[in-house]
Amino acid sequence: MPRTPSEYAVHLMLESGHREEVRFPTIQDFQKWYSGELVPKCGSSDFISVPIKNIQGEYMVVRPSRIVAIRVEPVFSSSVERFN
Repeated sequence: MPRTPSEYAVHLMLESGHREEVRFPTIQDFQKWYSGELVPKCGSSDFISVPIKNIQGEYMVVRPSRIVAIRVEPVFSSSVERFN
């Protein structure tokens, strides 16, 4: 039986060489942000918000035209799957 990720780490690789990581609870949440915020403004130099839901009081904005790559990594809370 396949394991289910507890969240997804999204690594944003920026044109400057910097890397940022944000986390999404589900792949659908990432896809919603990606298709609703990032793709429509992909050539823009205006800032867009990147959701950081797991850190209170912190936010991030990025210029979509400066993102050169995105890596999505499933994160598992434990290495042992437990069945009841």
